[in-house]
Amino acid sequence: MTDRDILAAALPRIADWDASVRRDLPWRRSPTPYHVWISEIMLQQTRIEAVIPYYERFLAALPDVAALAAVDDDALMKLWEGLGYYSRARNLKKAAQQIIERFGGELPATAEELRSLPGVGDYTAGAIASLAFHRPEPAVDGNVLRVVSRLLASRDDVMSPAVRKSVTAQLRGVYPSGEKAALVTEGLMELGETVCIPNGEPLCGACPVASLCRARAAGDPAQYPVRSAPKARRIEERTVLLLRCGGKYAIRRREEKGLLAGLWEFPSFSGTLEEPQIAALFPAALSIGPCGRAKHIFTHVEWHMTGWRVVLPEELSGYVWETAETIRREYSLPTALKAYRDKL
Repeated sequence: MTDRDILAAALPRIADWDASVRRDLPWRRSPTPYHVWISEIMLQQTRIEAVIPYYERFLAALPDVAALAAVDDDALMKLWEGLGYYSRARNLKKAAQQIIERFGGELPATAEELRSLPGVGDYTAGAIASLAFHRPEPAVDGNVLRVVSRLLASRDDVMSPAVRKSVTAQLRGVYPSGEKAALVTEGLMELGETVCIPNGEPLCGACPVASLCRARAAGDPAQYPVRSAPKARRIEERTVLLLRCGGKYAIRRREEKGLLAGLWEFPSFSGTLEEPQIAALFPAALSIGPCGRAKHIFTHVEWHMTGWRVVLPEELSGYVWETAETIRREYSLPTALKAYRDKL
């Protein structure tokens, strides 16, 4: 069988399998374009179990495109707090505003138009088009690449953008339309998450397309997919300060560009500052003491943080001063700083 023959035979089986095993997830109960869009953006880099409460809280606060387009930035970031990759939330609002201006408040149905929206790439456009509009558009992520790589016993590097485009084109050539399109998209994701798993031996006995799988026939499915080694993360040393005056702490908003753009943070500095350096920065400090080290891993960088608690006799300008309770309730601080927020 050719690659095309295998994929053409596999997709209907995957659709039937998904219809029989599909999990009851909130966004599947009402797969409107808005619901699919929000869930797919949240599910990027985030586990399903973690997304569910955020998804339900988000929709309760912002039930439609108009509400999302009009939401206050701080309220939006508070809804997103803890999900990480905060540019996703900012792009959601920008896209909602464009949907109002360009598409009359309704998400467009074609993958091409969807890709024109901020934060919507090939995968998300394919997911919305197939899941919400039943268009014959594949949504190719790591799970789908793994399934296809094993089915075809492909030795191509799945980390290559060219390979992702090639797999997308191969699938599009045999993709069904209508409700089957949604079941295939959903089924490929589900198969990669629960059966054709990334770590350890795949569960071939539970796979609906095992008889078509070249990697299984060769006896080495775990050898696929082939991927180049990821680049080592850059390590950044940082110093985080809990500045306290009376019952309030200092926070500030990060710049509008770069990592964690626009979020609130405790004052921080590049490098590891020692107590004499901090005393030089705050000569009027009543006391200075350590408050622990912490580490946070982003996609391409690690923050290794050293914390200091500094008690001041008066509030300094340039910061917002709030109680610990108010900071927790009203301000969106990144998960990277959770260890220090917990020390307030």
